[in-house]
This record gives sequence, C-alpha cells and structure tokens, in this order.
Amino acid sequence: MSTTPVLADVPLFPLHTVLFPDGILPLKIFEARYLDMARGCLRDDSQFGVCLLKSGGEVAKAGDPSVPEAIGCLAKIDQCDVDEFGMLLIRARGTQRFRLLSHRVESSGLLVAMAEPFGEDIPLEGSKHVEKFGACAEVLERIIASIRERDPDSLPFAEPFRFDDPSWVSNRLSEVLPIALRARQKLMELRDAGERIDVVHHYMQQHQLL
Repeated sequence: MSTTPVLADVPLFPLHTVLFPDGILPLKIFEARYLDMARGCLRDDSQFGVCLLKSGGEVAKAGDPSVPEAIGCLAKIDQCDVDEFGMLLIRARGTQRFRLLSHRVESSGLLVAMAEPFGEDIPLEGSKHVEKFGACAEVLERIIASIRERDPDSLPFAEPFRFDDPSWVSNRLSEVLPIALRARQKLMELRDAGERIDVVHHYMQQHQLL
C-alpha cells in the first residue's frame, strides 16, 4: 500500500503573494529569521515553503502571529546576492504545491511545518477545454512578446516557455492578470488544469482580453 510522503521541518515564508509551480519569486530579505532560513537552504540545497498570509503580518510582531493559508508552494533559490546595506537579494522558483499538516513557531519566530505534497494537476480533457486553452496560450504569448519589446529585463516568467502545457499556461496567466489575492490563491489550489483554464479564460473574456 502506497503512502503519501511527508515533508518534515519545512521552513515557511508567509507573504502577501501567491507562488505557483514554476513561478518566479524575487525577495529582499532583512529579518534575521529569514536570513538564517535562506542561508540554510543555500547550504543544504533545500527548499522553503511560501504561503499566502491568511492573517498577521510578514514582519514579526509580538502578539500578532503570522497565520498561513493551508496550501502553499515550495520554492528553491536559484539566484542570490547581497546589496550595499547587507540585505539579501534572492530569486526563488516555485517547484511543487504542498498542504500543511501542522506548523510550529520556533524561538526565532520562524514558522516550521509538517506538510504533504499536494499533487500534480489533472490533465486537460474535453474539446471545450482544449479550445479555451489554445486561446489562453495565444494571449500569454502576446503578453510575453509585449513585455519583451517594452523591457526584456522585466519579464516575470522563467524559460523554457511551455505554451503546450495547460498547467504552465494557466499558472502564468494567474500570476500576471490583475486578480485579487484570495482569488489567485483559489486558482493555485485547483487540482484540475481544465478548471483553471476555464476561470482565466472567463476572466479575460469579461475584461475583453480575448
């Protein structure tokens, strides 16, 4: 009988943002607990978990705990630098979603979790979903071409671009469209690529982006 692997002692970084698999997350880190977390990830080639803040703040305050959403995304640091003020500048990339099983607060204020992998998207099925996916992929290509023409260095997506992958396309549109944070969290939590395609396609129709 197969069992779901448990991710033990995952350091959490609760933020006012939603990270998707393959998404890019630039961070400026100055709090001691997160500096130590980042150093540990770089030293051990390990990952940290990013969760949207359900309540509380990003910066630690006594009596105001940071409460994360139950589903987040693991992040792996792929670039790291230090600015003139000693602030750590990192770029991380989303890898896989997870569901929190429990979490604790260490003496430093860092949240550390037990979690389980959330699983991959259900593949796209049905002609209507496929048709909507094609339209979404075309819009994303236009968005990327427009950003590249305007400012190639500000492209918010990492290559390789996978315009034939419904999960990749719907995740990138979920990131770049001006969607409310809680709605973006719900999109990240969807297990069905077709459902996410439906939602972003409907949003773009409503806002005349198609």
